[in-house]
Amino acid sequence: MKTYSVRYSDRLDPMAGEIMKGFTFPWKRGRAPRTEFRAVWNEQALGFYFDVDDSDIILAESSDPDEAVLGSDRVEIFLATSPDLKKFYYGAEMDPRGAVYDYRAKYHRQFDTDWSFSNLKFRGEIREDGYTVRGRFSMEELNELDCVKGKELIVGVYRAEFSQGKKGIDENWISWIDPKEKEVDFHVPGTFGKFLLDR
Repeated sequence: MKTYSVRYSDRLDPMAGEIMKGFTFPWKRGRAPRTEFRAVWNEQALGFYFDVDDSDIILAESSDPDEAVLGSDRVEIFLATSPDLKKFYYGAEMDPRGAVYDYRAKYHRQFDTDWSFSNLKFRGEIREDGYTVRGRFSMEELNELDCVKGKELIVGVYRAEFSQGKKGIDENWISWIDPKEKEVDFHVPGTFGKFLLDR
């Protein structure tokens, strides 16, 4: 399983985190646009930071808040309790406006969308050539959810990269790990790696 070292930070400064490498389009030819991700941790929280290039940011409008997020450019973090995803894993899909679609699920695509994180905090910032999303998960909550295994977490890191095409919105998908699956799907064990809490 691919690993990523999460550096310790007293101040939970995401810029102290190691830059994650390997983001690609698993289901599209061509080089994926720059997607920078960093994570840090301390006893209180797991902090994260996305900084992405995007000159064509899509932000959907809908009376349903979840649908608005799902129709938008966004970044995503999944935290699992088992490598095979047969126990609960938890998803947070965050758009640059500061809206989130969060849920718990089991393999394969058995979603409980009434569930949500109690202590997820984040904010987005849009710029001319992209956006950032930074935030934190409570370590207490992640422990309660059984996502922390000693000094390890099972995590997926993703990005939905939408753009305006000739026939509507082109939807493309970026992942830290290529699952080598034919069908487009982040919700498979092969997209998850291990976060190692370093100190």
